[in-house]
Amino acid sequence: MMVCITGTPGTGKSAVSAELANRGYPVVHVTDLIEAYITGYDEDRQTRIIDTDRWVHDFVYTEGFIEGHLSHLLPCDKVVVLRCHPHTLKNRLMERGYTEKKMNENVEAELIDLILVEALEEHGDRAVFEIDTTKMPIPACADVIEEVYAGIRTPSSGIVSWLAGLADEL
Repeated sequence: MMVCITGTPGTGKSAVSAELANRGYPVVHVTDLIEAYITGYDEDRQTRIIDTDRWVHDFVYTEGFIEGHLSHLLPCDKVVVLRCHPHTLKNRLMERGYTEKKMNENVEAELIDLILVEALEEHGDRAVFEIDTTKMPIPACADVIEEVYAGIRTPSSGIVSWLAGLADEL
């Protein structure tokens, strides 16, 4: 079983993956897999340019968890999409020192469900599990992901809507 843990930067992927690794699960990080597929650097967006088509084509299936915001592009058995309220996400990204532009780009991606939509397009709604990590402690999030891995959880997508809540604030 290969479960991909994905989400916008700042949603908790690295922290929950570290917890799963501490529990004895094999965890591979996308950042450890893409070095050979970096084709350049986008100065304006402050991000690496990755040949994702070639990376996905060359990828060798592995057991356990694959963590990273591009992991949903891989041939996963199941995809866990971590979500985080945009206000909380913005604070987390500011604490990481993201530029205003990069922070806003990622908050916007979270607002419009970008990674969730990509995961659904790639894998369908029978393989995608959405988790709101905004107020969830890391061990509790890892518990939910263990249930996904074990087949105990039912796929869930479309359960988080930031736009509805933000519209109420206006």
